[in-house]
Amino acid sequence: MGVQHLAGWLFSTPFLAVFGTFMALPILATLVMSFTDFGLGNVTDPFSAKFIGFGNYTRLFHDATFVDALLNTAYFVVVGVPLTIALGMAAAVLLNSGVDRARTLFRVGFYAPVVTSIVAVAVVWRFVLDPSDGLIAGVASEVGLTAPDFLGSETLAMPSLIALAVWRNLGTVMVLFLAGLQAIPGEVREAARLDGAGAWGEFRRITVPLLRPTTLYATVITTIGYLNVFEEPFVMTQGGPSNSTMTVSLDMYREGFNFFHMGYASAMAYVLLVVIMAITMLQLRLLKDNTT
Repeated sequence: MGVQHLAGWLFSTPFLAVFGTFMALPILATLVMSFTDFGLGNVTDPFSAKFIGFGNYTRLFHDATFVDALLNTAYFVVVGVPLTIALGMAAAVLLNSGVDRARTLFRVGFYAPVVTSIVAVAVVWRFVLDPSDGLIAGVASEVGLTAPDFLGSETLAMPSLIALAVWRNLGTVMVLFLAGLQAIPGEVREAARLDGAGAWGEFRRITVPLLRPTTLYATVITTIGYLNVFEEPFVMTQGGPSNSTMTVSLDMYREGFNFFHMGYASAMAYVLLVVIMAITMLQLRLLKDNTT
């Protein structure tokens, strides 16, 4: 090993120490823990946990709450991701071509929810959606109507959380698409117009294909974020009513930190990890030929 290589390793040592202590070791520990019945009684003596093999993983798919959480998370992703991508692209296109004045102000306005604490945002939305004292209820009462109980309805609770997530993440997707739009050569658009392409034809045949790499990236990171959804149901509904907004991350939190079934919660974490990896690989494979 040369002096340069040794110097490189020495400069990397602080990062490697922090990464190993706070990332690598906990990841390996939870993997081992997922094959045990680790609970509150094993915290002081971790090696006293009983090895149960794939018992936690087998139990998961016989757990009605976990199955509901898995389905609810899938619902959140299947509805939320396309909405976020479509609205983010639409906002980016409008800001890039249709808004000339105060463009920066609009960008900041759309992006502001992204940098705002999700807990603060969820608390405000919970107040807005409150059926008795909320903003929507107040407006409805002024015109003689009664606002529905958005968060207390099994039918409306999850769509309400999806609306919050789309509104909050719209800014991130919009910024990504704005960067992609600005990277499209102006000559390409001009050539399309000379060939007689209208606004819709230019968007469908020029803009969308050239934005495919950006679309792939935005879809992947949005999907990963939505699969890990936790704060919105935790703050607004606690998984209710009747587990209609229970997600995998929220169920994992409850099992690990409310009931102290830490081995079982670790198994949930690795099932979610496998799901995220599988969906990400599928997305990359489906769009690979179009992005290279």
